[in-house]
Amino acid sequence: MSADQRHPHSPASQEASPGVFFRTLIYLPIIHTQADMGALQESVAAATIAKLGRAGLARKAGVIERVWTEIEAAIAALNLPFDRVRLYQDGLPVCGRETEIVTELAQADSRNHQLLLRLMAQGASLMGTESADLLVQEYQAAKQSLTVPPPRSAGLAAKRRAASESLLKRRDQFIAQRINDTLKPGETGILFLGMLHALERYLQPDIKVVYPLHRPR
Repeated sequence: MSADQRHPHSPASQEASPGVFFRTLIYLPIIHTQADMGALQESVAAATIAKLGRAGLARKAGVIERVWTEIEAAIAALNLPFDRVRLYQDGLPVCGRETEIVTELAQADSRNHQLLLRLMAQGASLMGTESADLLVQEYQAAKQSLTVPPPRSAGLAAKRRAASESLLKRRDQFIAQRINDTLKPGETGILFLGMLHALERYLQPDIKVVYPLHRPR
């Protein structure tokens, strides 16, 4: 059975003694740029302007640019053998069109996806990372949060929060199992993942997680 055919929550297929690592995962918490937002780009910009003003939007964009400069420098400093590197990307579904999606977003000026293309040109392998079904649910929830006023009822607000947290957890579990199934002994993975995620707990014990910048949350 191929990695893609395994159940995303199947038991660990490889056991390791505590402290023994066969695989390495470089974990880079990221901040999404406007270009990463796709169809929600205008809605996200409008919401940011409403909250922070145009000057606030510009300041936020500047912060995000600096974060990506730090990420690029951190990867360069690692001096990795890219023919043994796999790239795992927040929001990139397992679909057979991964390179096409990354190329389209890179052409839309996403620094994240431009970086992916440069790493691929050096020999790194791009991996579909997320469940397409869960990403559709995430898109629908994000669209609702941008277009529907927040509920006035504390109970409804708590219910929406719980649903969001549950979805994030299921995405983390899928991504972790995807890494568990596809990252081979002796290989290094680079994971670009939003700062709200927390998937280390779902990784198999033989995967050493390295944080070149900082841990998420």
